[in-house]
Amino acid sequence: MKGTLRIYFFFFVLITTSYAQLSTNKETVVERFLRYVKIDTQSDENSSTVPTTQKQFTLARLLVEELHRLGLSDAFVDSFCIVYATLPANVPDALATNIPVIGLLAHMDTSPSVSGSNVNPIIHKNYQGGSIVLPNDSSQILSIEKNPRMKEYINSDIITADGMTLLGADDKAGIAEIMSALEILRDNPSIKHGTLKIAFTPDEETGAGIEKFDVKKFGASYAYTIDGGELGEISNETWSADAATITVHGKSFHPGEAKGLMVNSLYATSYFISHIPEMMRPETTEKREGFLHPYSGTLETEKSTIRILLRDFELSGLEKQRQMLYSLKEETEKKFPGTIIDVDIKPSYRNMKLELDKVPFVIEYALEACKRSGIKPKLTSVRAGTDGSNLTEMGLPCPNIFTGGENFHSKLEWIPVKGMEKTTEMILNLIQVWTENKTK
Repeated sequence: MKGTLRIYFFFFVLITTSYAQLSTNKETVVERFLRYVKIDTQSDENSSTVPTTQKQFTLARLLVEELHRLGLSDAFVDSFCIVYATLPANVPDALATNIPVIGLLAHMDTSPSVSGSNVNPIIHKNYQGGSIVLPNDSSQILSIEKNPRMKEYINSDIITADGMTLLGADDKAGIAEIMSALEILRDNPSIKHGTLKIAFTPDEETGAGIEKFDVKKFGASYAYTIDGGELGEISNETWSADAATITVHGKSFHPGEAKGLMVNSLYATSYFISHIPEMMRPETTEKREGFLHPYSGTLETEKSTIRILLRDFELSGLEKQRQMLYSLKEETEKKFPGTIIDVDIKPSYRNMKLELDKVPFVIEYALEACKRSGIKPKLTSVRAGTDGSNLTEMGLPCPNIFTGGENFHSKLEWIPVKGMEKTTEMILNLIQVWTENKTK
């Protein structure tokens, strides 16, 4: 059998040509992307359902139809708006069983922070340098000083929105790149590959959708989310994260008769928040520095509530943050007699690096795929979480791969056309690297 496998591998075609040469499809990755961004899929962080918005089903159903046309006949969307699909191996069964099943994922929703309705994408043809003023809001200026990587795309095309909405490259660029790679595989059967699993998820921006993901049903051994930013960035590390709910209990009385009786929870709440050290706030931290972030709450005399994000790359740092919140509880209760404070801390997700370090080849193959695509790879620690964080913790090692886009969650979001083409090429090379290294 080993001799047969060696002979068969002789006929493998590696990705040595450009995306443009390989792409025989009628629709380019850019054209596909431009269609997707016009579909409003904004998620809602205040919703308790999954999906948090029903409009995400519009894109999900469209993707299922397109996957069927690409030959992924088992594609379907479940009740949680998760799209699952399989591209069968195109090598003999004896070889396919030796190639790990690899998953490719991207998310369909866009950030709740900025409108994703009526997106009007604009292609700035043959960008010649300098700032780009977005046409429908002249206060939205994409400056080369704040976006120095724009210099790398002079004489190329750049895509933005018109200044009224975000663009949606996070993560419709990832979807378009995966779908384009699948179409190239369909049109170029000489590119040999093992079984590929595809998934498009809702509510990545709220963190809710991935909780409904069925890793067992998905059936991949390893996976990659195509959901990153700058071309070449491969994220092998994310925050470890907890979420705290601080409930401050007071006592309400008629203010005209409140002397010696009222305990106003607002004062204690204000004290609690203001005594989070300045050096531990998001606006004062960078790189590998963790933070505590009070981000929402309700204020009433009888009861006030604060929600706080805990973030650190190290579990030890996360534990220090927990202890700080408990210490603030005790300090505040002493400062404001009659106040009772509850601290409820729940785990959110853990740094994917804890598990990815156990399977180093998952990152090594991605680095190799970058090099084959003419992309300079860069390992990054993301000051955020991804679906891959949760999937890795759920038993599916899943680093995050770039899409080429930048300035996500803002009206100044942009993506270079070359970035999308190169990411598609990198996905194809990644599949080939796994096919060659079939024994893992």
